[in-house]
Amino acid sequence: MKDLTDTLVELVDTPSVIGDEGRLCTALAERLMARMPREAVVRIGNSLVAGERTGKPLLTLYGHIDTVPEQGQGPAYVDGDRLYGLGSSDMKAGLTVMVHLLEDAAVTGGPYDVVGVFYDKEEGPAHENGLIQVLERVGWLADAEFAVVMEPTDLELQLGCQGVVNARAVFTGQAAHSARPWLGENAITKAGAWLSRLHGREPRPVEVAGLEFREVLTATRAAGGIANNVIPDRFEVNLNYRFPPTLSLEEAEARLRELADGADAIEVTDRAPAAAVPEGNHHLERLAAVSEAPRTAKQAWTDVARLTVLGVPAINYGPGETAQAHQPNESVPIENVYVAFQAMRLFLTT
Repeated sequence: MKDLTDTLVELVDTPSVIGDEGRLCTALAERLMARMPREAVVRIGNSLVAGERTGKPLLTLYGHIDTVPEQGQGPAYVDGDRLYGLGSSDMKAGLTVMVHLLEDAAVTGGPYDVVGVFYDKEEGPAHENGLIQVLERVGWLADAEFAVVMEPTDLELQLGCQGVVNARAVFTGQAAHSARPWLGENAITKAGAWLSRLHGREPRPVEVAGLEFREVLTATRAAGGIANNVIPDRFEVNLNYRFPPTLSLEEAEARLRELADGADAIEVTDRAPAAAVPEGNHHLERLAAVSEAPRTAKQAWTDVARLTVLGVPAINYGPGETAQAHQPNESVPIENVYVAFQAMRLFLTT
């Protein structure tokens, strides 16, 4: 079996920018079919479901195979105790652990049926995520007793996840010649006081099951105006709202409208639910015991939310570093990959 570091280098050096995951999907399928029956590896577009079902309790592992676009990174390389390369932390280190677990005889011969799900298009809009199609096509994945999404977590057990709503805040004015602005109303400057309040808003801590989530509302994009000599009659700001597991989607949308009060219109464009903290779950307690990992709140959205909707208790645990995700010089501590593998191997074999 390949060394974990060698596998990580191969995965990083196989490009899989979102929308172009086919080559990596094929490479993963060929490697896994060399270790398990061909029928145990099911390809759905550029996603894979890999593992045999024999009637033992089902545990599932999840990881997205796509990366954000390149930012000038070259081939993977090791410098000191870190491995550098696009996707090294987010989340090819986690994929490396998944592959080696599925190839491990102690895992496949252990007390659980262990199935890995490798999916595409996670880094784009929520409604295009490849996991949606996988969960629709492979309904028995909802039978899992527990799932681990191996996103970057700094080797923490990150429980639950925030929900997210994206919306356009719209300000309207009246077009006019820029030499005679009093004949119109500038939609951009109309938003000035509103933007100032948003800029000064602090994150709001919300405690859930003893863990602290932070509610945040952020302006991420803005657009307005049609020409340098025309008073703009429309100005739009994209709002990205991250909400805690205490709110439903409907409650979160209402809360966003409350926080964004003052805009002429709020138009929701995209939303995804939060995920509950799986309190008292015996598999979570087992993983906590073998990994000795601290428990924290997931201050982001991950696909644990989709799994929670299906009724599958799910958590985030992976070797990548959250601060390295999407960085131009992305890297991961090599030791983290080995630590995560050993913890998960113990979890899946005992």
